[in-house]
Amino acid sequence: MKLGIHAYEWCNEWSNDTLWIIDRVREAGLDFIEIPLMRLDLFDPKAVKEKLDGFAVTTSTVLLGPEVDITSHDKAARRRGTDYLKECVTASAAVGATSFSGVIYAEYMKDAKKAPSEAEWQFSADALKEVARHANDLGITIAVEPVTRYESYLLNTSEQAVRLLDMIGEPNVGIHLDSYHMNVEEKSFYDAVKLAGKRLTNFHMCENDRGIAGTGHIDWDGIFKAFKEIGFDGYLGFEGFSDVTDNMSTWVWRKLAPDGETFVRESVKFARGMIEKYGL
Repeated sequence: MKLGIHAYEWCNEWSNDTLWIIDRVREAGLDFIEIPLMRLDLFDPKAVKEKLDGFAVTTSTVLLGPEVDITSHDKAARRRGTDYLKECVTASAAVGATSFSGVIYAEYMKDAKKAPSEAEWQFSADALKEVARHANDLGITIAVEPVTRYESYLLNTSEQAVRLLDMIGEPNVGIHLDSYHMNVEEKSFYDAVKLAGKRLTNFHMCENDRGIAGTGHIDWDGIFKAFKEIGFDGYLGFEGFSDVTDNMSTWVWRKLAPDGETFVRESVKFARGMIEKYGL
């Protein structure tokens, strides 16, 4: 199991001005950094790779807008969305990442008026099949991250993620669970992780308020017990926010930790304690 953290703990937008975060993550004794591709135009693969200097990285947090929605009934939008995701995969490979994940399966916060149709499920699966095949050529696994009903109408649960993976039918597609979203949508943290099973490639270790892990009511014992039983050996990362952010839909309006350093230190301490407890 690899322990890492999302760059958003220190910034609200990734660019060459935030390359210093890589050193901060390395100094914290973590195994990898998760870098967002929200602004692909600001992502400089050459600069990132040089700064990483062999340090492990994953990429994520692509939020599709209506113009690149792969569940759209507009064929042109689906084509643009598929091509955009393939560009993200190519950029990920250019910095040495082997994992690209996030809300990559439908428009983020889509103004949906009803549950997704079978056609929309199929649109997503068909697009991601093409993206997955491109990713496979580059040695990358892609993973879909279920989020709350307020952020996606397609994937909210582990069960729905499994269904989409079955429809995609490619071996390099995994599931990225996030305990913050699970807290809203899942009836059992343990059961959700068990259901994902060997398909679980990434996990966001987030407290119910997105504060310091271990300070809220997330069922960490259920999660880590399931990790042990499924043999989870993927990317375990923190995606929390210690303070108000400027340009993301995080809906954080108060301090969730005294400061970023406290968030990292205490979260890492808690995670390592759980890893030791369950012999992972």
